[in-house]
Amino acid sequence: MQQYIEEEIIKQLRDPAHQRDAFAQVVNFYGGKLYWQIRKMVLDHDDANDLLQNTFLKAWTNVDYFRGEAKLSTWLYKIAINECITFLNRQRTQNNVSIDDTDVFLLERLKGDEYFDGDAAQMKLQEAILTLPEKQRAVFNMKYFDDMKYEDMSEIFGTSVGALKASYHHAVKKVEEFLTKDI
Repeated sequence: MQQYIEEEIIKQLRDPAHQRDAFAQVVNFYGGKLYWQIRKMVLDHDDANDLLQNTFLKAWTNVDYFRGEAKLSTWLYKIAINECITFLNRQRTQNNVSIDDTDVFLLERLKGDEYFDGDAAQMKLQEAILTLPEKQRAVFNMKYFDDMKYEDMSEIFGTSVGALKASYHHAVKKVEEFLTKDI
């Protein structure tokens, strides 16, 4: 079903008379999914909203360059992940944090986020996830929370399925070690 919807939307996106309406459908159809993927990367509601808007702005600006070789959803996820990585790198620079350090500044922002309604266990899980390198964190989030297929992630990251499976396996081990180190 989703593939049929994507094919229809892509046809409409290529037709200047229907492009705006088709893009509104894209925003409605993918907005929630992209928001939560971004939110899992940056943790803060306001930052996630800003990055979602940036993602859709970039997609709209570049819609004429979308060739349809990949799925529309893959293209949007790729834009969103790149927006997140750029944002996180900028935040690290502003906070004088090395790329190898845990993104503690994200955890502090999450604690102050009025929209976060998780308990102590959820906060501990987020802290564990923040110890992962950025791309490994994205793979973990996509697989663990969204049960995304490795084949879809492979298109998004331009990485082999085997490499993604290994990355997820290592991420799970690191998260488990973090969560059980005080037990």
